[in-house]
Amino acid sequence: MMQPITTQPGGPPMGMVPLNVPPGLEYLTQLDMLLVKQKFEGLEAFLGFETQNKYSIRNSMGQDVYKAKEDSDCCSRMMCGNIRPFSVFVKDFQDQEVMVFSRPFNCCLQSIEVQSPPGTVIGSIQQECTLCSSEFIVYDQSDNPTLRISGPASCFAFSLCGDVEFQVLTGDGSTEIGKITKQWSGFLREGFTDADNFGISFPIDLDVRMKATLLGALFLIDFMFFEKSSND
Repeated sequence: MMQPITTQPGGPPMGMVPLNVPPGLEYLTQLDMLLVKQKFEGLEAFLGFETQNKYSIRNSMGQDVYKAKEDSDCCSRMMCGNIRPFSVFVKDFQDQEVMVFSRPFNCCLQSIEVQSPPGTVIGSIQQECTLCSSEFIVYDQSDNPTLRISGPASCFAFSLCGDVEFQVLTGDGSTEIGKITKQWSGFLREGFTDADNFGISFPIDLDVRMKATLLGALFLIDFMFFEKSSND
Protein backbone atom coordinates (compact mmCIF):
# COMPACT_ATOMS: atom_id res chain seq x y z
CA MET A 1 0.00 0.00 0.00
CA MET A 2 1.09 3.53 -0.74
CA GLN A 3 0.35 6.92 0.74
CA PRO A 4 1.27 10.50 -0.20
CA ILE A 5 4.39 11.95 1.40
CA THR A 6 4.01 15.29 3.07
CA THR A 7 6.48 17.87 1.79
CA GLN A 8 9.60 18.27 3.90
CA PRO A 9 10.31 21.95 4.71
CA GLY A 10 12.79 23.24 2.16
CA GLY A 11 12.43 20.11 0.03
CA PRO A 12 10.88 19.35 -3.34
CA PRO A 13 7.38 17.96 -3.85
CA MET A 14 7.16 14.25 -3.18
CA GLY A 15 5.10 11.32 -4.37
CA MET A 16 4.05 8.02 -2.83
CA VAL A 17 5.75 5.74 -0.31
CA PRO A 18 4.92 2.41 1.35
CA LEU A 19 2.73 2.73 4.43
CA ASN A 20 5.24 0.84 6.60
CA VAL A 21 7.99 3.47 6.36
CA PRO A 22 8.93 4.67 9.87
CA PRO A 23 7.44 8.12 10.56
CA GLY A 24 9.86 10.88 9.66
CA LEU A 25 11.79 8.79 7.14
CA GLU A 26 9.35 9.32 4.25
CA TYR A 27 11.60 11.94 2.68
CA LEU A 28 14.51 9.48 2.47
CA THR A 29 12.58 7.29 0.02
CA GLN A 30 13.20 9.83 -2.75
CA LEU A 31 16.88 10.52 -2.04
CA ASP A 32 20.02 8.82 -3.30
CA MET A 33 22.46 10.93 -1.31
CA LEU A 34 22.81 13.07 1.80
CA LEU A 35 25.30 15.69 2.92
CA VAL A 36 26.22 15.93 6.61
CA LYS A 37 27.83 19.12 7.85
CA GLN A 38 29.17 19.37 11.39
CA LYS A 39 28.68 22.77 12.95
CA PHE A 40 31.78 24.74 13.91
CA GLU A 41 32.23 25.15 17.67
CA GLY A 42 34.42 28.13 18.56
CA LEU A 43 34.92 27.03 22.18
CA GLU A 44 36.21 23.68 21.01
CA ALA A 45 38.52 25.14 18.37
CA PHE A 46 40.24 27.73 20.58
CA LEU A 47 40.15 26.24 24.08
CA GLY A 48 40.39 22.52 23.28
CA PHE A 49 37.21 21.86 25.27
CA GLU A 50 35.31 19.02 23.64
CA THR A 51 31.66 19.96 23.16
CA GLN A 52 28.67 17.92 22.04
CA ASN A 53 28.67 17.78 18.25
CA LYS A 54 25.84 19.28 16.21
CA TYR A 55 25.08 18.59 12.55
CA SER A 56 22.86 19.65 9.70
CA ILE A 57 21.78 16.92 7.26
CA ARG A 58 21.02 18.14 3.75
CA ASN A 59 19.91 16.89 0.36
CA SER A 60 22.01 17.17 -2.80
CA MET A 61 20.75 20.72 -3.38
CA GLY A 62 21.98 21.85 0.03
CA GLN A 63 18.49 22.07 1.52
CA ASP A 64 18.20 21.12 5.19
CA VAL A 65 16.44 17.80 5.75
CA TYR A 66 17.25 16.93 9.37
CA LYS A 67 19.29 18.26 12.27
CA ALA A 68 21.29 16.08 14.65
CA LYS A 69 22.92 16.52 18.04
CA GLU A 70 25.23 14.34 20.09
CA ASP A 71 24.20 13.41 23.63
CA SER A 72 27.17 12.44 25.82
CA ASP A 73 28.51 13.42 29.21
CA CYS A 74 31.42 15.79 29.76
CA CYS A 75 33.57 13.18 31.51
CA SER A 76 33.30 10.78 28.56
CA ARG A 77 34.20 13.50 26.07
CA MET A 78 37.26 14.54 28.08
CA MET A 79 38.51 11.09 29.13
CA CYS A 80 37.45 8.76 26.31
CA GLY A 81 37.89 11.03 23.30
CA ASN A 82 36.84 9.42 20.03
CA ILE A 83 35.92 6.06 21.62
CA ARG A 84 33.36 7.65 23.94
CA PRO A 85 29.82 6.26 24.15
CA PHE A 86 27.12 8.56 22.79
CA SER A 87 23.68 8.87 21.30
CA VAL A 88 22.95 11.10 18.31
CA PHE A 89 19.35 12.30 18.19
CA VAL A 90 18.06 13.23 14.74
CA LYS A 91 15.08 15.57 14.44
CA ASP A 92 13.02 16.76 11.52
CA PHE A 93 12.11 20.41 11.11
CA GLN A 94 8.94 20.02 13.13
CA ASP A 95 11.42 19.24 15.96
CA GLN A 96 10.24 15.61 16.15
CA GLU A 97 12.81 12.92 16.90
CA VAL A 98 12.86 10.53 13.96
CA MET A 99 16.12 8.59 14.47
CA VAL A 100 18.54 7.74 17.28
CA PHE A 101 22.06 6.41 16.75
CA SER A 102 23.47 4.80 19.92
CA ARG A 103 27.09 3.76 20.36
CA PRO A 104 28.10 1.79 23.48
CA PHE A 105 31.52 2.09 25.07
CA ASN A 106 33.99 -0.46 23.74
CA CYS A 107 37.78 -0.26 23.67
CA CYS A 108 38.03 -2.76 20.80
CA LEU A 109 35.59 -3.36 17.95
CA GLN A 110 33.12 -0.52 17.54
CA SER A 111 29.39 -0.66 16.83
CA ILE A 112 26.32 1.55 16.60
CA GLU A 113 22.59 0.81 16.77
CA VAL A 114 19.99 2.67 14.73
CA GLN A 115 16.43 3.23 15.96
CA SER A 116 13.49 4.73 14.09
CA PRO A 117 11.22 5.72 15.62
CA PRO A 118 13.23 5.99 18.86
CA GLY A 119 12.86 2.69 20.72
CA THR A 120 12.50 0.55 17.57
CA VAL A 121 15.73 -0.96 16.24
CA ILE A 122 15.89 -0.92 12.43
CA GLY A 123 19.56 -1.77 11.92
CA SER A 124 23.08 -1.77 13.32
CA ILE A 125 26.71 -1.58 12.24
CA GLN A 126 29.52 -3.72 13.64
CA GLN A 127 33.22 -3.23 12.99
CA GLU A 128 34.79 -6.39 11.64
CA CYS A 129 37.95 -7.89 13.13
CA THR A 130 40.65 -7.40 10.48
CA LEU A 131 44.39 -6.86 10.67
CA CYS A 132 44.49 -3.20 9.64
CA SER A 133 41.61 -2.31 7.30
CA SER A 134 38.43 -0.41 8.15
CA GLU A 135 35.72 -3.00 7.57
CA PHE A 136 32.12 -2.99 8.84
CA ILE A 137 29.08 -5.23 8.53
CA VAL A 138 25.64 -3.62 8.23
CA TYR A 139 22.75 -5.56 9.80
CA ASP A 140 19.04 -5.10 9.17
CA GLN A 141 16.24 -4.95 11.77
CA SER A 142 16.23 -8.76 12.02
CA ASP A 143 19.99 -8.82 12.70
CA ASN A 144 20.74 -10.27 9.27
CA PRO A 145 24.01 -9.14 7.63
CA THR A 146 22.89 -7.14 4.60
CA LEU A 147 25.65 -4.79 3.43
CA ARG A 148 29.35 -4.21 3.98
CA ILE A 149 31.44 -1.05 4.32
CA SER A 150 35.09 -1.08 3.33
CA GLY A 151 37.47 1.81 3.93
CA PRO A 152 41.19 2.45 3.69
CA ALA A 153 43.65 0.83 6.09
CA SER A 154 43.02 2.22 9.58
CA CYS A 155 46.37 4.01 9.67
CA PHE A 156 45.46 5.86 6.44
CA ALA A 157 41.85 6.72 7.31
CA PHE A 158 42.48 10.41 7.73
CA SER A 159 42.05 13.45 5.55
CA LEU A 160 45.33 14.73 4.08
CA CYS A 161 44.57 17.32 1.39
CA GLY A 162 41.89 15.13 -0.14
CA ASP A 163 38.69 13.16 0.38
CA VAL A 164 38.62 9.82 2.22
CA GLU A 165 36.22 7.22 0.81
CA PHE A 166 34.50 4.23 2.39
CA GLN A 167 32.80 1.93 -0.11
CA VAL A 168 29.28 0.63 0.55
CA LEU A 169 29.15 -2.90 -0.83
CA THR A 170 26.60 -5.66 -1.28
CA GLY A 171 26.54 -8.28 1.46
CA ASP A 172 29.00 -10.55 -0.35
CA GLY A 173 31.35 -7.63 -0.97
CA SER A 174 31.29 -8.08 -4.75
CA THR A 175 29.56 -4.87 -5.88
CA GLU A 176 29.84 -1.25 -4.82
CA ILE A 177 26.41 0.38 -4.39
CA GLY A 178 27.37 3.62 -2.66
CA LYS A 179 29.99 5.59 -0.76
CA ILE A 180 30.57 7.42 2.49
CA THR A 181 33.01 10.25 1.82
CA LYS A 182 34.84 12.47 4.30
CA GLN A 183 35.31 15.70 2.35
CA TRP A 184 38.48 17.75 2.60
CA SER A 185 37.68 21.22 3.95
CA GLY A 186 41.01 23.04 4.00
CA PHE A 187 44.08 23.34 6.20
CA LEU A 188 42.71 25.71 8.82
CA ARG A 189 39.49 23.80 9.38
CA GLU A 190 41.19 20.40 9.34
CA GLY A 191 43.99 21.54 11.63
CA PHE A 192 42.11 23.38 14.34
CA THR A 193 38.68 21.80 14.54
CA ASP A 194 37.00 18.44 14.07
CA ALA A 195 33.98 20.03 12.34
CA ASP A 196 33.76 17.61 9.43
CA ASN A 197 31.82 17.45 6.18
CA PHE A 198 30.57 14.13 4.83
CA GLY A 199 28.63 12.86 1.86
CA ILE A 200 26.81 9.55 1.57
CA SER A 201 25.33 7.97 -1.54
CA PHE A 202 23.11 4.90 -1.94
CA PRO A 203 20.63 3.46 -4.47
CA ILE A 204 17.42 5.46 -4.52
CA ASP A 205 15.39 2.22 -4.23
CA LEU A 206 17.34 0.93 -1.21
CA ASP A 207 15.09 0.10 1.74
CA VAL A 208 14.63 3.31 3.73
CA ARG A 209 15.69 1.53 6.93
CA MET A 210 18.99 0.65 5.31
CA LYS A 211 19.43 4.27 4.23
CA ALA A 212 18.94 5.37 7.84
CA THR A 213 21.33 2.65 9.04
CA LEU A 214 24.01 3.79 6.59
CA LEU A 215 23.56 7.31 7.93
CA GLY A 216 24.29 5.85 11.37
CA ALA A 217 27.43 4.25 9.92
CA LEU A 218 28.56 7.68 8.74
CA PHE A 219 28.41 9.00 12.31
CA LEU A 220 30.31 5.98 13.63
CA ILE A 221 33.04 6.48 11.02
CA ASP A 222 33.24 10.19 11.85
CA PHE A 223 33.82 9.53 15.53
CA MET A 224 36.23 6.63 14.99
CA PHE A 225 38.56 8.23 12.47
CA PHE A 226 38.03 11.99 12.34
CA GLU A 227 37.03 13.09 15.83
CA LYS A 228 40.05 14.65 17.55
CA SER A 229 40.76 14.01 21.21
CA SER A 230 40.54 17.03 23.49
CA ASN A 231 44.30 17.06 23.98
CA ASP A 232 45.25 16.77 20.29
